[in-house]
Amino acid sequence: QVRLVESGGGSVQAGGSLRLSCVASGYTPSNSCMGWFRQAAGKRREGVGGFYTRTGVRGVSDSVRGRFTITEDNAKHTMYLTMNNLKPEDTAVYYCAAAPVDHCVWGPIDQRSHIYWGQGTQVTVSS
Repeated sequence: QVRLVESGGGSVQAGGSLRLSCVASGYTPSNSCMGWFRQAAGKRREGVGGFYTRTGVRGVSDSVRGRFTITEDNAKHTMYLTMNNLKPEDTAVYYCAAAPVDHCVWGPIDQRSHIYWGQGTQVTVSS
């Protein structure tokens, strides 16, 4: 059974930092796309960033570029989202997602590409 489990969310003040983790079990993402998404209250879920696990090619959305970074530890089957200079508009539930690369036709930052989803972790940024 595939599971993705996020952790690391919390409450911070604007300008602060957090690092989210996403651990995959029951699944070896050696040739996959993986991504981070978020959904703020009353809004649609949006892509934050993602990458291809075999090539390492990655990207982030315009709204977080220069502040958020995606990294991974392949030995631990873990993906990270390091968030710096957080803003109140970053407040959302953050989800990680994954899929075999054959399914990633829309790219890793498009939710249509992903099959497996975590349960989400809340990030709250206060001004």
